[in-house]
Amino acid sequence: MNFKELFNNSILFFDGAMGTELQKNGLKKGELPENLNIHSPEIVAKVHKSYLDAGCNIISTNTFGANSLKFDNVNEIITKAVEITKNAIAESGKETFVALDMGPLGKLLKPYGDLEFETAYDLYKEQVIAGANAGADLILIETMGDLYEIKSAILAAKENTDLPVLVSMIFDEKGILLTGADIKTAVITLEGLGVDGIGMNCGLGPDQMLELLKEMKKYSSTPIFVQPNAGLPVSINGVTTYNVTPEEFAQKQLEILKNGACALGGCCGTTPDHIKAMIDLCKNEPIEKINKKQITAVTSYSKTVIFENKPIIIGERINPTGKKMLKEALRNNDMDYIYREGVTQVDAGADVLDVNVGLPEIDEPTMMQNAVLGLQSILSTPLQIDTSDAVAMEKALRIYNGKPMVNSVNGKEKVMEEVFPLVKKYGGVLVCLTLDENGIPETVDGRIAIAKRIIEKAEEYGITKENLVFDPLCMTVSTNKDNAKITLECIQKLTNDLGVKTVLGVSNVSFGLPNRELLNSTFFTLAMQKGLSAGIINPKSDAMMNAYYSFCALSGLDGNFEQYIANVTDTKTETKTTDVDLKTAVIKGLKSQAKELTKQELKTKTPIEIIDGILVPALNEVGKGFEENTIFLPSLLMSAETAGTSFEIIKEYITDSGEKTEEKGKIL
Repeated sequence: MNFKELFNNSILFFDGAMGTELQKNGLKKGELPENLNIHSPEIVAKVHKSYLDAGCNIISTNTFGANSLKFDNVNEIITKAVEITKNAIAESGKETFVALDMGPLGKLLKPYGDLEFETAYDLYKEQVIAGANAGADLILIETMGDLYEIKSAILAAKENTDLPVLVSMIFDEKGILLTGADIKTAVITLEGLGVDGIGMNCGLGPDQMLELLKEMKKYSSTPIFVQPNAGLPVSINGVTTYNVTPEEFAQKQLEILKNGACALGGCCGTTPDHIKAMIDLCKNEPIEKINKKQITAVTSYSKTVIFENKPIIIGERINPTGKKMLKEALRNNDMDYIYREGVTQVDAGADVLDVNVGLPEIDEPTMMQNAVLGLQSILSTPLQIDTSDAVAMEKALRIYNGKPMVNSVNGKEKVMEEVFPLVKKYGGVLVCLTLDENGIPETVDGRIAIAKRIIEKAEEYGITKENLVFDPLCMTVSTNKDNAKITLECIQKLTNDLGVKTVLGVSNVSFGLPNRELLNSTFFTLAMQKGLSAGIINPKSDAMMNAYYSFCALSGLDGNFEQYIANVTDTKTETKTTDVDLKTAVIKGLKSQAKELTKQELKTKTPIEIIDGILVPALNEVGKGFEENTIFLPSLLMSAETAGTSFEIIKEYITDSGEKTEEKGKIL
């Protein structure tokens, strides 16, 4: 049997709850269930057989927590678990797939916890190699709440085996993962990483998952599977129970199937009776074919930017070209300067941040990796990884949390052969420059011909057209009066004739001329009118942002003129600057800056004035955002750590000043 073919074309059934069934059959309180594979394999086999008798055609191994953080004999546990599963299937005489079951590691990855990304990768690598060697048919990464951890597991699976990879996540009732990703962000990120199935399990019952499935279906071009609990858990006399009966569960799963799921199963509280009732009711039902959505989108760990009708703003300020202060910051490894540029651009309206740290005299791969990690620890805005260095590109793509933009590829064969495999492996929306070995064509047709060649070559690597965004390149009009006109015609042809999205570094048009902002903003407006999808601009430029908001308002892209009104009001009352105050530093999670700002505040304020007037209000604002789902766990933790840094400075100040303090005891 070919799993991928079956998964795409016929209904498949997973098993149900493992832990509770093991408890019913002898698992002792407090005992790790994975140890049963070694000392009581008959108990595990009995549970597998009960689900095989129910009619399942995917059986998950008893290896959910089998990682080296908990066990020193992972290979033995997994090998035995796969063996038990395969033997149970052989005895049943049924054609059934063995899914190597891998759950979360139990620790948050940096920067929100203390686990390194590559350490997580190595832990999962050990599991997948053991499972593949033992004969598993597919890898099921399940009950996951963190996109970054999911990425480490997917890479471990895909780099060390050729098995199909399925990922199942645990959402809350609002469709949000633990570290902040909504369904849209999760689906787009996982599809970028090339998984074979996207699902959800645990936490919720079928009623709640039905609503989440409808949202997932809007964005997924990948088969979806759903494994709910037997309802929401309730405590009766101190015992967690689930109230949805097998018959009710089956009816609800039938509705889920009819709403677009390709495979069904169960999680907590679902017994073999639940699964049998579900299979009996659903096994002859047709499945809905997955439609390819053709969405051009980039993500961070919690935010998605979709290239639709409204142009996207890509902040250009983290790029050393023509920027003395940024060059100096890069030479001095001054990451705070880079972070401030990121924060202020996002506050000014950037949807995506370009990150280019290329200087001949620095270690670009290391600097790029550090810049991406640092910016993602304080901002939820997607990034554009901007480099011509393939090593720097891969380092950044590997540790990036989400689906980034990647700048860039062009029509040169050598460059395409270098870049396409990286984007296919790690996922991303690739900026494609219309130049080749002969340079930039002077004509529109010449640039369109290169674009067509790039599209064809990308298809050979399995990169679809929606993951390509074309930059038709603009040369300064000071050297040729037709340069702007040629670029504008290219944008129109790329949009209308080739059906691709476009991006443009706008400020090149005015090089060598006076009053550049006037030319830039006018050219930007003309480009958007021709269909430009995204502009790489300075969002701190009032002229550029005024042009953008005015265009959106006049084109019907700004409902009720809300953004236009907010922009013109802000520009009258604020000066956009790279400086931030202590409260902002805490809210944004800028630890190094908060440290220095606290020292500055202590020159004019007492410790209690800083705590009551700045730190507590900042944390209150973050807490309110967390409650309202505008701020998520990673940002919450970074803000708390930043406030802690400030408190440490205040504590040192009090100690050095000799001020007497009273010990109040400890509060739990």
